[in-house]
Amino acid sequence: MSSLPNEFQGAVHIAVIGGTGLQKLDGYEPVAVVNPQTPWGYPSSPIHILKHNDTPIAFLSRHGDSHQHAPHEVPNRANIAALRHLGVRTVIAFSAVGSLQEEIKPRDFVVPDQVIDRTKGVRPFTFFEKGLVGHVGFADPFDAKIADVVKECAHALAGDGVVLHEKGTIICMEGPQFSTRAESHMYRSWGGSVINMSALPEAKLAREAEMAYQMICMATDYDCWKSTEDVDVAMVMSHMSANASNAKLLIGAVLDRLSHENNSDLVQGKHWVGVTTGFLKFVTKPEGRKQEALDNVEYLFPGWLN
Repeated sequence: MSSLPNEFQGAVHIAVIGGTGLQKLDGYEPVAVVNPQTPWGYPSSPIHILKHNDTPIAFLSRHGDSHQHAPHEVPNRANIAALRHLGVRTVIAFSAVGSLQEEIKPRDFVVPDQVIDRTKGVRPFTFFEKGLVGHVGFADPFDAKIADVVKECAHALAGDGVVLHEKGTIICMEGPQFSTRAESHMYRSWGGSVINMSALPEAKLAREAEMAYQMICMATDYDCWKSTEDVDVAMVMSHMSANASNAKLLIGAVLDRLSHENNSDLVQGKHWVGVTTGFLKFVTKPEGRKQEALDNVEYLFPGWLN
Protein backbone atom coordinates (compact mmCIF):
# COMPACT_ATOMS: atom_id res chain seq x y z
CA MET A 1 0.00 0.00 0.00
CA SER A 2 2.89 2.38 0.74
CA SER A 3 3.84 2.42 -2.96
CA LEU A 4 0.43 3.73 -3.99
CA PRO A 5 0.03 7.32 -5.21
CA ASN A 6 -0.69 9.91 -2.52
CA GLU A 7 -3.01 11.85 -4.80
CA PHE A 8 -6.18 10.94 -6.65
CA GLN A 9 -7.54 12.77 -9.65
CA GLY A 10 -11.30 13.01 -9.90
CA ALA A 11 -14.16 13.01 -7.45
CA VAL A 12 -14.98 10.19 -5.06
CA HIS A 13 -18.71 10.22 -4.26
CA ILE A 14 -18.98 7.25 -1.84
CA ALA A 15 -17.18 6.69 1.45
CA VAL A 16 -17.17 4.11 4.21
CA ILE A 17 -16.15 5.14 7.71
CA GLY A 18 -15.02 2.03 9.53
CA GLY A 19 -15.27 1.62 13.28
CA THR A 20 -14.29 -1.04 15.80
CA GLY A 21 -13.97 -4.34 13.95
CA LEU A 22 -13.94 -2.76 10.49
CA GLN A 23 -10.62 -0.96 10.21
CA LYS A 24 -10.02 -1.88 6.57
CA LEU A 25 -11.92 -3.03 3.49
CA ASP A 26 -10.58 -6.18 1.90
CA GLY A 27 -11.25 -7.42 -1.60
CA TYR A 28 -11.15 -4.12 -3.46
CA GLU A 29 -8.57 -2.74 -5.86
CA PRO A 30 -6.32 -0.20 -4.08
CA VAL A 31 -5.80 2.96 -6.12
CA ALA A 32 -4.33 5.62 -3.83
CA VAL A 33 -3.79 6.61 -0.21
CA VAL A 34 -4.40 10.29 0.49
CA ASN A 35 -4.02 12.31 3.67
CA PRO A 36 -5.38 15.80 3.04
CA GLN A 37 -4.73 18.57 5.54
CA THR A 38 -7.99 20.37 6.27
CA PRO A 39 -8.57 23.62 8.19
CA TRP A 40 -9.36 21.30 11.13
CA GLY A 41 -6.21 19.22 10.80
CA TYR A 42 -5.58 15.78 9.35
CA PRO A 43 -8.18 12.96 9.37
CA SER A 44 -8.02 10.03 11.79
CA SER A 45 -6.03 8.00 9.30
CA PRO A 46 -4.95 8.24 5.67
CA ILE A 47 -7.91 7.73 3.37
CA HIS A 48 -7.69 4.66 1.14
CA ILE A 49 -9.15 5.06 -2.34
CA LEU A 50 -10.38 1.72 -3.67
CA LYS A 51 -12.02 0.71 -6.92
CA HIS A 52 -15.28 -1.25 -7.02
CA ASN A 53 -17.16 -1.75 -10.31
CA ASP A 54 -14.80 0.90 -11.74
CA THR A 55 -16.13 3.29 -9.10
CA PRO A 56 -13.78 4.92 -6.58
CA ILE A 57 -14.66 4.31 -2.93
CA ALA A 58 -13.04 6.14 -0.02
CA PHE A 59 -12.35 4.25 3.19
CA LEU A 60 -11.49 6.01 6.44
CA SER A 61 -10.72 4.26 9.72
CA ARG A 62 -12.48 6.35 12.39
CA HIS A 63 -10.18 5.39 15.25
CA GLY A 64 -6.99 5.33 13.18
CA ASP A 65 -5.13 2.54 11.43
CA SER A 66 -3.96 1.22 14.81
CA HIS A 67 -7.13 2.13 16.71
CA GLN A 68 -5.22 4.85 18.56
CA HIS A 69 -7.98 7.48 18.82
CA ALA A 70 -10.42 7.21 21.73
CA PRO A 71 -14.00 8.26 20.85
CA HIS A 72 -13.54 11.76 22.27
CA GLU A 73 -10.23 12.15 20.43
CA VAL A 74 -11.51 11.35 16.93
CA PRO A 75 -10.95 14.42 14.70
CA ASN A 76 -14.50 14.31 13.35
CA ARG A 77 -14.37 17.70 11.67
CA ALA A 78 -11.20 16.80 9.78
CA ASN A 79 -12.67 13.41 8.81
CA ILE A 80 -15.87 14.81 7.34
CA ALA A 81 -14.16 17.84 5.78
CA ALA A 82 -11.51 15.67 4.11
CA LEU A 83 -14.16 13.36 2.64
CA ARG A 84 -16.29 16.28 1.47
CA HIS A 85 -13.25 17.90 -0.16
CA LEU A 86 -12.54 14.66 -2.05
CA GLY A 87 -16.05 14.83 -3.52
CA VAL A 88 -17.80 12.42 -1.16
CA ARG A 89 -21.53 12.98 -0.91
CA THR A 90 -22.69 9.62 0.52
CA VAL A 91 -21.24 8.14 3.71
CA ILE A 92 -21.88 4.67 5.09
CA ALA A 93 -20.60 4.60 8.67
CA PHE A 94 -20.08 1.32 10.48
CA SER A 95 -20.19 1.07 14.27
CA ALA A 96 -20.09 -1.61 16.94
CA VAL A 97 -22.87 -1.00 19.47
CA GLY A 98 -24.28 -2.39 22.69
CA SER A 99 -27.88 -3.61 22.59
CA LEU A 100 -30.42 -2.04 24.93
CA GLN A 101 -33.32 -4.28 23.88
CA GLU A 102 -33.83 -8.03 24.21
CA GLU A 103 -34.85 -8.49 20.58
CA ILE A 104 -31.61 -6.95 19.29
CA LYS A 105 -29.23 -9.84 19.81
CA PRO A 106 -25.45 -9.69 19.68
CA ARG A 107 -24.34 -9.97 16.03
CA ASP A 108 -27.61 -8.45 14.74
CA PHE A 109 -27.47 -5.34 12.55
CA VAL A 110 -29.52 -2.19 13.13
CA VAL A 111 -30.25 0.65 10.70
CA PRO A 112 -30.91 3.52 13.13
CA ASP A 113 -33.26 6.38 12.34
CA GLN A 114 -32.82 8.42 15.53
CA VAL A 115 -30.13 9.38 18.03
CA ILE A 116 -30.01 10.86 21.53
CA ASP A 117 -26.93 12.92 22.34
CA ARG A 118 -25.27 12.03 25.64
CA THR A 119 -21.84 13.39 24.77
CA LYS A 120 -20.59 16.06 27.14
CA GLY A 121 -19.62 18.93 24.89
CA VAL A 122 -15.90 18.15 24.85
CA ARG A 123 -15.99 17.14 21.18
CA PRO A 124 -15.95 19.92 18.57
CA PHE A 125 -19.33 19.53 16.90
CA THR A 126 -19.77 22.21 14.23
CA PHE A 127 -17.96 23.74 11.26
CA PHE A 128 -19.67 27.08 11.75
CA GLU A 129 -18.13 29.35 14.37
CA LYS A 130 -15.56 32.14 14.79
CA GLY A 131 -17.50 34.67 12.77
CA LEU A 132 -20.04 32.70 10.74
CA VAL A 133 -23.20 31.18 12.17
CA GLY A 134 -24.93 28.26 10.51
CA HIS A 135 -27.96 26.21 11.52
CA VAL A 136 -29.15 22.93 10.01
CA GLY A 137 -32.17 20.77 10.68
CA PHE A 138 -31.41 17.53 12.52
CA ALA A 139 -34.86 16.20 13.34
CA ASP A 140 -34.12 13.09 11.30
CA PRO A 141 -30.38 12.57 11.75
CA PHE A 142 -29.85 9.81 9.21
CA ASP A 143 -30.59 9.54 5.50
CA ALA A 144 -33.82 7.65 4.86
CA LYS A 145 -33.04 7.06 1.18
CA ILE A 146 -29.66 5.48 1.86
CA ALA A 147 -31.23 3.55 4.74
CA ASP A 148 -33.66 1.98 2.26
CA VAL A 149 -30.72 0.77 0.18
CA VAL A 150 -29.10 -0.80 3.26
CA LYS A 151 -32.36 -2.51 4.23
CA GLU A 152 -32.87 -3.98 0.77
CA CYS A 153 -29.31 -5.31 0.71
CA ALA A 154 -29.61 -6.81 4.19
CA HIS A 155 -32.90 -8.55 3.50
CA ALA A 156 -31.38 -10.07 0.35
CA LEU A 157 -28.69 -11.57 2.60
CA ALA A 158 -31.09 -13.02 5.17
CA GLY A 159 -30.36 -16.52 3.87
CA ASP A 160 -26.68 -15.95 4.66
CA GLY A 161 -27.43 -15.24 8.30
CA VAL A 162 -27.67 -11.44 8.22
CA VAL A 163 -30.32 -10.30 10.73
CA LEU A 164 -31.39 -6.67 10.38
CA HIS A 165 -33.58 -4.38 12.49
CA GLU A 166 -35.01 -1.66 10.24
CA LYS A 167 -35.03 1.19 12.73
CA GLY A 168 -33.80 2.16 16.15
CA THR A 169 -32.56 4.92 18.41
CA ILE A 170 -28.87 5.21 19.18
CA ILE A 171 -27.80 6.54 22.54
CA CYS A 172 -24.46 8.20 21.84
CA MET A 173 -22.51 8.41 25.11
CA GLU A 174 -19.21 10.10 25.82
CA GLY A 175 -17.06 7.17 26.91
CA PRO A 176 -14.46 5.83 26.81
CA GLN A 177 -15.86 4.01 29.84
CA PHE A 178 -18.97 1.90 29.31
CA SER A 179 -22.29 2.70 31.05
CA THR A 180 -23.16 2.21 34.67
CA ARG A 181 -26.00 -0.24 35.24
CA ALA A 182 -28.28 2.63 36.32
CA GLU A 183 -27.50 4.53 33.11
CA SER A 184 -28.13 1.44 31.01
CA HIS A 185 -31.58 0.95 32.55
CA MET A 186 -32.33 4.66 32.11
CA TYR A 187 -31.45 4.53 28.42
CA ARG A 188 -33.76 1.55 28.01
CA SER A 189 -36.57 3.50 29.66
CA TRP A 190 -36.00 6.30 27.15
CA GLY A 191 -36.61 3.90 24.28
CA GLY A 192 -32.98 3.51 23.31
CA SER A 193 -32.28 0.59 20.99
CA VAL A 194 -28.49 0.53 20.95
CA ILE A 195 -25.63 2.50 22.48
CA ASN A 196 -22.30 3.64 21.06
CA MET A 197 -19.70 6.40 21.36
CA SER A 198 -19.27 7.38 17.71
CA ALA A 199 -22.52 8.50 16.08
CA LEU A 200 -22.06 12.08 17.23
CA PRO A 201 -20.83 14.56 16.25
CA GLU A 202 -20.06 12.59 13.08
CA ALA A 203 -23.68 12.58 11.88
CA LYS A 204 -24.16 16.27 12.75
CA LEU A 205 -21.07 17.31 10.82
CA ALA A 206 -22.10 15.22 7.82
CA ARG A 207 -25.44 17.04 7.81
CA GLU A 208 -23.69 20.42 7.97
CA ALA A 209 -21.54 19.29 5.04
CA GLU A 210 -24.70 18.44 3.02
CA MET A 211 -23.80 14.75 2.83
CA ALA A 212 -26.12 11.75 2.83
CA TYR A 213 -25.08 9.85 5.97
CA GLN A 214 -26.29 6.51 7.27
CA MET A 215 -24.84 4.45 10.08
CA ILE A 216 -24.96 0.65 10.14
CA CYS A 217 -24.76 -0.72 13.67
CA MET A 218 -23.73 -4.21 14.70
CA ALA A 219 -24.62 -5.33 18.22
CA THR A 220 -21.70 -6.86 20.08
CA ASP A 221 -23.20 -7.21 23.58
CA TYR A 222 -26.27 -6.46 25.69
CA ASP A 223 -24.65 -3.52 27.50
CA CYS A 224 -24.79 -4.07 31.28
CA TRP A 225 -28.57 -3.95 31.89
CA LYS A 226 -29.10 -7.64 31.15
CA SER A 227 -26.71 -9.37 33.56
CA THR A 228 -24.22 -8.78 36.32
CA GLU A 229 -21.38 -9.31 33.86
CA ASP A 230 -19.43 -6.17 32.93
CA VAL A 231 -19.09 -5.23 29.28
CA ASP A 232 -15.45 -5.47 28.29
CA VAL A 233 -13.36 -5.19 25.16
CA ALA A 234 -12.83 -8.96 24.93
CA MET A 235 -16.61 -9.50 24.79
CA VAL A 236 -17.03 -6.84 22.08
CA MET A 237 -14.18 -8.12 19.95
CA SER A 238 -15.26 -11.77 20.20
CA HIS A 239 -18.64 -10.96 18.66
CA MET A 240 -17.05 -8.68 16.07
CA SER A 241 -14.65 -11.43 15.04
CA ALA A 242 -17.38 -14.06 14.89
CA ASN A 243 -19.57 -11.87 12.69
CA ALA A 244 -16.86 -10.37 10.51
CA SER A 245 -18.05 -12.32 7.48
CA ASN A 246 -21.60 -10.96 7.79
CA ALA A 247 -20.29 -7.43 8.23
CA LYS A 248 -18.23 -7.77 5.06
CA LEU A 249 -21.19 -9.28 3.20
CA LEU A 250 -23.45 -6.39 4.13
CA ILE A 251 -20.93 -3.63 3.46
CA GLY A 252 -20.05 -5.32 0.16
CA ALA A 253 -23.67 -5.54 -0.96
CA VAL A 254 -24.32 -1.90 -0.10
CA LEU A 255 -21.22 -0.75 -1.97
CA ASP A 256 -22.17 -2.91 -4.93
CA ARG A 257 -25.55 -1.20 -5.13
CA LEU A 258 -24.25 2.33 -4.56
CA SER A 259 -21.35 1.96 -6.99
CA HIS A 260 -23.78 1.05 -9.77
CA GLU A 261 -25.66 4.27 -8.94
CA ASN A 262 -22.51 6.38 -8.56
CA ASN A 263 -23.75 9.18 -10.80
CA SER A 264 -27.32 9.18 -9.53
CA ASP A 265 -28.86 12.10 -7.68
CA LEU A 266 -29.16 9.83 -4.65
CA VAL A 267 -25.46 8.97 -4.35
CA GLN A 268 -24.45 12.53 -5.13
CA GLY A 269 -26.65 13.73 -2.28
CA LYS A 270 -28.64 16.14 -4.43
CA HIS A 271 -31.48 16.05 -1.88
CA TRP A 272 -29.21 17.79 0.66
CA VAL A 273 -27.80 20.49 -1.60
CA GLY A 274 -28.47 23.95 -0.17
CA VAL A 275 -29.64 22.90 3.30
CA THR A 276 -26.54 24.51 4.81
CA THR A 277 -25.31 27.06 2.31
CA GLY A 278 -28.79 28.48 1.91
CA PHE A 279 -28.74 29.54 5.57
CA LEU A 280 -25.09 30.59 5.71
CA LYS A 281 -25.60 33.35 3.16
CA PHE A 282 -28.22 35.09 5.24
CA VAL A 283 -27.66 34.44 8.97
CA THR A 284 -24.47 36.39 9.68
CA LYS A 285 -24.38 39.82 8.05
CA PRO A 286 -21.36 40.51 5.81
CA GLU A 287 -19.88 43.02 8.24
CA GLY A 288 -19.86 40.38 10.99
CA ARG A 289 -18.13 37.64 9.01
CA LYS A 290 -14.54 36.74 9.87
CA GLN A 291 -12.07 35.71 7.18
CA GLU A 292 -11.03 32.48 8.94
CA ALA A 293 -14.63 31.34 9.09
CA LEU A 294 -15.18 32.21 5.44
CA ASP A 295 -12.04 30.32 4.41
CA ASN A 296 -13.17 27.26 6.37
CA VAL A 297 -16.53 27.18 4.65
CA GLU A 298 -14.87 27.74 1.28
CA TYR A 299 -12.93 24.50 1.88
CA LEU A 300 -16.23 22.64 2.31
CA PHE A 301 -18.24 24.49 -0.34
CA PRO A 302 -15.97 26.05 -2.99
CA GLY A 303 -17.64 29.10 -4.50
CA TRP A 304 -20.53 29.01 -2.02
CA LEU A 305 -20.91 32.80 -1.93
CA ASN A 306 -21.11 33.17 -5.72
